[in-house]
Amino acid sequence: MTAQAVNRYLVVEEALRAAAPHALLDVARVHLRQLYQADAVQLLLADYALTMLQPVAELPYTSKPIPVNGSTPGQAFGAQQAFVEHRSGTAVTVHLPVTVRGDRLGVLALDLPDVPEPDDVAELTRIARTLGHEIVVAERDTDLYLQARRAARLTLAAEMQWQLLPGRSCGRSEYDLGGQLEPAYAIYGDNFDWSASAEHLTLALTNGMGEGIDAALLTNLAVNALRNARRAGVSLADQAALADQAVYGQHAGRLHVAVLLLQFELKTGRVEVIDAGSPSVWRLRDGAVECISFEDQLPLGMFEDTQYAPQEFQVRPGDRLIFVSDGVHDASSPAGERYGERALARAISVTRLLPAAQVPREILQQLSGHRSDRIPEDDAMVLCLDWHGTGA
Repeated sequence: MTAQAVNRYLVVEEALRAAAPHALLDVARVHLRQLYQADAVQLLLADYALTMLQPVAELPYTSKPIPVNGSTPGQAFGAQQAFVEHRSGTAVTVHLPVTVRGDRLGVLALDLPDVPEPDDVAELTRIARTLGHEIVVAERDTDLYLQARRAARLTLAAEMQWQLLPGRSCGRSEYDLGGQLEPAYAIYGDNFDWSASAEHLTLALTNGMGEGIDAALLTNLAVNALRNARRAGVSLADQAALADQAVYGQHAGRLHVAVLLLQFELKTGRVEVIDAGSPSVWRLRDGAVECISFEDQLPLGMFEDTQYAPQEFQVRPGDRLIFVSDGVHDASSPAGERYGERALARAISVTRLLPAAQVPREILQQLSGHRSDRIPEDDAMVLCLDWHGTGA
């Protein structure tokens, strides 16, 4: 990168960091116009269902959304690389993925008078990433970007569940993760959580019993109890036991939470597992799909002072793990066939070439076809983990 390019990037970066939370796009527009001759700059954020890219505009409404499928911005979002779209004469629109540590937020679109040089595209891609980081920080102080993502109104339960998530995708050299909840605007009990350190990746997949706000409240209690225990530095078994006590202490056995806890050792691929409920695990290895079964243990909060014992299994570089809630594997076709029996294995195989961040959305779309678009009886969660290992 040339000294001029570095200087331009630093000017934009400093301006974004100094901008008011709601004014990030306005500040980006000013500097991209001055430094890169951008005629127009548009920020498109992925909606909760990951089917539309919503333009950020003045509150309380956004402009007309753009579908992810079949659009050039959607290509940039899905492939996570810049796309140059030719317009009239020499003018082009450059579509840049806005991504933070593997979490795909949306696309930054710039109208430029000429095709940019490869170094300029790389520099603009870096600016788009910086904008993404500032959006994540700004969401603490403004609703602008969260509102822009909404293609419809969220139920209160869904609002609670989406705010509880760590993100919808993330990536490190050892692994890539992607997850999705459905129905996106009315989810209630299903959720997923993750946390990584230098040595471990911990996953928690939860499903609070019931429907609506009651299920969302129950899941919030369980997830925060698990986080509290995890941050205390205790073992996986103790994390489950402490969360179990929290749920039982609140509901005295009347309500419980299904949970699947996993802790991956990043150096070796050794995994500790506590299977305390309905979320299930499927593995794609060397082209073969199989369901991995563990010893069933009691859901959180069913009885007082339940003790949990972890089991172990091993992941290898190249493995793909798919985690699904009962709203996926128990969903039935009009003919009564459970999705988890054959259709889920087929969906995992069909999506094997997609990156982890795209897999959950595709599997849930195939689930919708399996149900023949009938109204789902339960909410659904899919999480995809691609394991690369420490040699990646």
